[in-house]
Amino acid sequence: QVQLVESGGGLVQAGGSLRLSCAASRSIFSFATMAWYRQAPGKEREMVVVITSGGGTNYAISVKGRFTISRDNAKNTVYLQMNSLKPEDTAVYYCRATTERYNYWGQGTQVTVSS
Repeated sequence: QVQLVESGGGLVQAGGSLRLSCAASRSIFSFATMAWYRQAPGKEREMVVVITSGGGTNYAISVKGRFTISRDNAKNTVYLQMNSLKPEDTAVYYCRATTERYNYWGQGTQVTVSS
């Protein structure tokens, strides 16, 4: 069973920065992709960014240029650096890891951006 544990969320003012972490219980190279999703109140969960095992990335238009995904293979951890945060970035942020057969999700971490 794979476990993903997110951390790093919190309350920040607009224009500020946060870095989220997603620690996996096994090597992140074992996953075809890892991703960050978010879900705001009353809205559907949406993709923020995906990174493949080969390092390719795909960002949502709304965060491109402000958010950056990275990984530390030795720590089995993926990060999401979020800069220039906006109130509309307020959401619960989830980490997802995929294999050929399964999708795994973390429990989520709350990010709140005040105006």
